Amino acid sequence: MDRLRVAVLLSGEGTSLENLLQLAESGDLPAEIALVIASKSKAGGLERARRRHIPAVAVPRRDHPDVDEFNDAIHAELARHEIDLIALLGFLSPFQNRGTWSGRVLNVHPALIPAFCGKGFYGHRVHEAVLESGVKVTGATVHFADDEYDHGPIILQETLRVGEDDTPESLAARVQEVERRLVPQAIRLFAEGRLTLDGRRVRVKD
Repeated sequence: MDRLRVAVLLSGEGTSLENLLQLAESGDLPAEIALVIASKSKAGGLERARRRHIPAVAVPRRDHPDVDEFNDAIHAELARHEIDLIALLGFLSPFQNRGTWSGRVLNVHPALIPAFCGKGFYGHRVHEAVLESGVKVTGATVHFADDEYDHGPIILQETLRVGEDDTPESLAARVQEVERRLVPQAIRLFAEGRLTLDGRRVRVKD
């Protein structure tokens, strides 16, 4: 069976991309990163991809103030490659499925959706809100993305305890460890054909 061809969309340094690349190179991920698209021209993730001779393209959000035109440019890049699955890893701009990619876009969020999510909830803002709320648990979520921020059927979630001495930085580091387990796991399940959509629910086949 051919390996799953994954496009990664990101906006930052690409540490989650690096995690996937290392797993793919070691044979622990039945997929290859076939394309990287960044919404910022200086995103560090682009250089990580280029060092491995992976096609890496910047589609700067600031150059496309109209969200539809921005997505036109992204979809044009995706169409140039044979992509099976899209992974949104710290992608801070809206991606439109447009029907073409429904059920084939994964997003990771550093909290337990539907809590602490939606427009404006990204990066340290999420962890600051978690700490301010006084909740005792948080975690990470991987879900199928639709055209709303942090919305769409949930594939995997994992919780972790919020410590009394946690800071946004310490919480972010521990949540990122969870994300680095969940994203590859979700990609494996997709590659193995073990995910089925049942309305708002994602069922995982044994």
